[in-house]
Amino acid sequence: MLITTPIGGCIDTTNHKRAWVIVPGVAVVVASAVILMSQSFWAVALSQVATSIAGAAIVPAVTGITLGIVRQRGFNRQNGRNQAFNHAGNMVGAAASGYLGWQYGYVAVFVLAALFGAITIACVLMIPPGSIDHHAARGKEEDPDSQPSGFSVLVKHKPLLVLAVALAAFHLGNASIVPLYGLAAVAGNHANGPSFVATTIVVAQAVMVLASIAGMRAAERRNYWSVLLLSFLALPVRGVLAFFLSGWWGVLPVQILDGIGAGLQSVAVPGMVARSLNGTGRVNLGQGAVITVQGIGASLSPALGGWIAQWVGYGPVFLVLGGLGLVSVALWIVFRSTVQEF
Repeated sequence: MLITTPIGGCIDTTNHKRAWVIVPGVAVVVASAVILMSQSFWAVALSQVATSIAGAAIVPAVTGITLGIVRQRGFNRQNGRNQAFNHAGNMVGAAASGYLGWQYGYVAVFVLAALFGAITIACVLMIPPGSIDHHAARGKEEDPDSQPSGFSVLVKHKPLLVLAVALAAFHLGNASIVPLYGLAAVAGNHANGPSFVATTIVVAQAVMVLASIAGMRAAERRNYWSVLLLSFLALPVRGVLAFFLSGWWGVLPVQILDGIGAGLQSVAVPGMVARSLNGTGRVNLGQGAVITVQGIGASLSPALGGWIAQWVGYGPVFLVLGGLGLVSVALWIVFRSTVQEF
């Protein structure tokens, strides 16, 4: 979370953007090998640090490469395709990990992760270096000879600030609903823990595939403001459903709404950042900063949700967490004039 913003700034200034995907791919392979060889605390901790840094670099790096290949005009459509494949990969990876782990043990799961890392490296190497316009990749097509704007763009750019705060509030409420919902279902003897969690992941990722495609098309017809508003509205409805439904009765509607919100945001957030920061030369820095701020909300969510659940019980916590989505909706409507043009 902390390193995503500076990594985004580095990606803006480098002409070796493919390396920012290749090196994380290598880190995933090495981290998997380290865990297989040693399960000591420091070996596992260092492997997780490497994997986390790799994850932080992937999103702004892929955004920069995409923008450098298709430029602003084609970014929305290509980013929509990217996200659809991203969610499909998450769904297949989760299902394959579960099956292989069940059949062959944990070793197979780490081997699968290493295999996916190797495939990532091979795919990126197939992209010709000359196909990436590094000026367009940082949002500086109009005046390629000028230097990128400094870090001050992050605090001076009002649309970016509104987006970041709205996303932080959304993820503060959204991130802990799934684990708390699973705990509530298992505690009430409504579901088996492992199978319940696996189902929630597969359902949400499957919906995200469809939502990312729908979000791409909606953004083409209207703008990113309306797409993000719909994603924010999904959280309050999700909280209410989680309050009234439990166990297998609720997993489908609750996770469908999660897929809708996250799927729409996976398209709209990078698209809005790229469009609003176009001309500053700091598009990928902005991507990293937004990921950092929403990551703060997501990281605090389990502590907040767990504390409320301990205090008042599982049911009311879903209403409180869902209500944070209304904070995002309110911000988005109040500052509509600031962000709607994007």
